[in-house]
Amino acid sequence: MSDVIPAPQQARVPVRGGGTFPVHRIYCVGRNYADHAREMGSEVATSKAERGEPTLFAKPADAIVTGNADVPYPPGTNDLHHELELVVALGADAPPGVLAPEDAAALIYGYAIGLDLTRRDLQNAARKAGQPWDTAKGFDHSAPISELVPAAQVADLMSLTVTLTVNGSVRQHAPLTDMIWDVPDILHELSRLYALKAGDLVFMGTPAGVAALQPGDTFVGSLDGVAQVRGTIVD
Repeated sequence: MSDVIPAPQQARVPVRGGGTFPVHRIYCVGRNYADHAREMGSEVATSKAERGEPTLFAKPADAIVTGNADVPYPPGTNDLHHELELVVALGADAPPGVLAPEDAAALIYGYAIGLDLTRRDLQNAARKAGQPWDTAKGFDHSAPISELVPAAQVADLMSLTVTLTVNGSVRQHAPLTDMIWDVPDILHELSRLYALKAGDLVFMGTPAGVAALQPGDTFVGSLDGVAQVRGTIVD
């Protein structure tokens, strides 16, 4: 049966060394660094025994911005915030059922660094009203991302740090060991709710230091020299 409209182009992320990674879904983790949770007015337990369940949400696959392209300032907000995050790319489908944390590594294709851009004023209003905050997170151009680096080229992921500068000044900086939920934990938790597939991206949460971006601001996010994303906010 033929399509009645032209098929939308699939979102793809460049891969270091050649090729592209077609994106299936984008999952995101909220409140995965205790310091960030506190700056947002929440208290989060840091021990595995007390942490409960992670905060999970999603963005559309075509929210990615690649190639260090300019990022348009989104409509409907006066308070666009940056949130720098490790990104995990899945290269294989998860087996049926709940994924054991020890089996998570077999699914991972590679890693990147990305920004979970947020319309903070819309998020705060939705939180106060007890409503979902999809419009604060899942908008066009809300997921700038670096090229993907194959996992085999990343020797010791958890020894790395993430750093974001805006106009040359450091805004966010933290070791990945500060994450409350590590990568195997999050893939396990996601598998309880979704069928994880090759092509999925997981944005792993942001450390403290989130703040506003304005048109003309230039950002550079890095994963300890492994990957880098940069861009400029434009009207």
